[in-house]
Amino acid sequence: MQLKLPAVPADQTMELRVLDPGTFDSVKEQTPSEKRSRRKAPRPSVRARFLVGAGSRLAPFVPFARRLRPEYPRPGRAGWRRWVPSWRQSLGAAGMAVGVSGMLLTAAYAATDIPEDLNTFATQQDNVYFWSDGTPMARTGWVRRQAMPLKDVPEDVRWAVLAAENASFYSDPGISVSGITRALIRTVGEGDTQGGSTITQQYVKNVYLSQDRSLSRKFDEAMIALKLDNKMDKDTILEAYLNTSWFGRGTYGIQRASQAYYGKDVSELNVSEAAVLASLLKGAGLYDPSLSQANRERAVERWEWTLDRMVDIGKLSKSERAKYTKFPEPLDQSSQYDTGKQSDYLVELASQYAKKAANLSDQDFDRGGYQIYTTFDRERQTELTDAVTKARKQVAKDDPKKAKAAHFGASSVTADGRILAVYGGPDHRKQGFNESNATTVPAGSAFLPFVYAAALEHGVVKERGGEATPVTPETVYDGNDGVPVTTPEGPYWDRGGKKVSVHNDGKRSWGPISLHNALVGSVSTPFLQLGMDTGLDKVRATAEASGLLASSFGAQVPALSVGSATPSAIRMASGYSTFAALGKHTEPYSVRKVTHNGSKVPLDTPKPKRAVGGDVATRVTAALTDAFRADHPTSAAAASSEAAGKGGTTQDDKAAWYVGTARDVSTAVVVYRIDLTKSLEPLPLDGIAGTANSGVPYDIWSSAMSIG
Repeated sequence: MQLKLPAVPADQTMELRVLDPGTFDSVKEQTPSEKRSRRKAPRPSVRARFLVGAGSRLAPFVPFARRLRPEYPRPGRAGWRRWVPSWRQSLGAAGMAVGVSGMLLTAAYAATDIPEDLNTFATQQDNVYFWSDGTPMARTGWVRRQAMPLKDVPEDVRWAVLAAENASFYSDPGISVSGITRALIRTVGEGDTQGGSTITQQYVKNVYLSQDRSLSRKFDEAMIALKLDNKMDKDTILEAYLNTSWFGRGTYGIQRASQAYYGKDVSELNVSEAAVLASLLKGAGLYDPSLSQANRERAVERWEWTLDRMVDIGKLSKSERAKYTKFPEPLDQSSQYDTGKQSDYLVELASQYAKKAANLSDQDFDRGGYQIYTTFDRERQTELTDAVTKARKQVAKDDPKKAKAAHFGASSVTADGRILAVYGGPDHRKQGFNESNATTVPAGSAFLPFVYAAALEHGVVKERGGEATPVTPETVYDGNDGVPVTTPEGPYWDRGGKKVSVHNDGKRSWGPISLHNALVGSVSTPFLQLGMDTGLDKVRATAEASGLLASSFGAQVPALSVGSATPSAIRMASGYSTFAALGKHTEPYSVRKVTHNGSKVPLDTPKPKRAVGGDVATRVTAALTDAFRADHPTSAAAASSEAAGKGGTTQDDKAAWYVGTARDVSTAVVVYRIDLTKSLEPLPLDGIAGTANSGVPYDIWSSAMSIG
């Protein structure tokens, strides 16, 4: 038999090995047991088998892949071109990137599940407020939502929302690719992921995800929105969105928003009103017209744009659009507190402070679940409320006509800044503004202690450019009535060409008088000159450091020293408490602790700061103690030296004050008249408040402080 061998190229050799016949014989003669005893080769791994299988399938593409593989430097090219991939390589890389991205997105979509549970806001809790002793004070049902079927929402209302938020809602896949791209660009460029959301995405964010602005949250939002759009019809998504969106004023859903802003059901809204509500979806804190003038301007601009947009997308005719030229003003904010006539004012103060101190947005706070532990003392609040209520009734009995315009503000603040009680008004549901926090009327002679403190702290300068000389309680000034104020150059003239002067109470002349006695007797003329000698800038700085707000001051003119500033009762009480705290001031606060579902929320609690020296505060307190004794010699507090305080009047009889401290608690009471149906201009009291030191303000103060 002939054995044919394959042809061998001339430049290669082939070795042929012939086995010995014995070798074959030995193989054939192996017993079964010998075969079993042979060691089997290990089975290839899954990875190895995958590579072998993949290699066989990818073999046809190997030549193409080799061509794509860049050869650097590229042969046949010169200069920088040697390092530039060919068009085939670039195209292949781009195609591969698109393919890999598509596979990753497909895998992410497949792995994404629509969460079964809605966000916690869907099962809202009340916010609960507690007295200082830890007992419940009030519960507020912030979340007001009533589900409204889409069929009951007028088509114009729906399209106002769609025009403002997502005009392509019925045709898009649940996400906006261009919007997401813009958001990603903003994220990379500015660290901000705002923008780029369809209504479906907004709904997903509202009810399934958190409100953070991370890229991961944005990616989850897009994946869930895509899946939700495939599983739910558009009308169902729109209905859910309209019923869960936040519109401000504590409202979720367009039905409650309609009631809060226009006092009607959503079915009764016209397209113009709907355009206003649609603007709130962009951010109620920026577009609720009742919050500020800037908000109103933004709301009007957005309202006009929304109506014009409806015309552009064919959902509102030009003739219909022409009917709406006047902005439909929403109602003033109605009461958001289901508590009580007086405690509403406490809740309002505490909620405002809690949001600011805990850095909570209105939207977060409105979702509820917070426990707010206030500084309000139940017993003192009752005493203060009863005292003012009694005084109001008496004034109404004595002079019913004038009493209709009478207002009473009062507050008690401790030396360490805690607000213990306030009287905000007769009923928060009828009068929304808080009289204890209103900066409406001047402080008058109740401001004199701050001038005295500034002079004791900084001294006075009698000559232009001269050195400051110390002032003591025994320093003497002219206490005669109507003494013109002077400067080193002569009398101080006002813009009308008149010498500036001030009158004492009753136009009484006291002659030369020490500063201590001038404060005890509430003599204004020495303090008008003392303020000029000390420096009006130093007087104002001392008053602000003691607790008065910069916004309550007007022009820096001599009248500043006799109380032209308009502080609130809370701020006046806080200012006097600085003297009781030996010159250290702590900003008044109404909340000591906030928790959310039992977990403590970080809170910025104010710390004491030095306003005036301790010796200065002691001297001011000594003068106020003598003032109290002089005006109320039979009071038990006068005998025990527990109280220090004085009354305050204004030159034009627009306000009557009493401010004083007892046992480290300072209380300020103010009575004034304003006819709110006509203007916010204060009216003369015309005697309804009585005298400065023994009239209505003092009666309220002494009752609230439980001092005989």
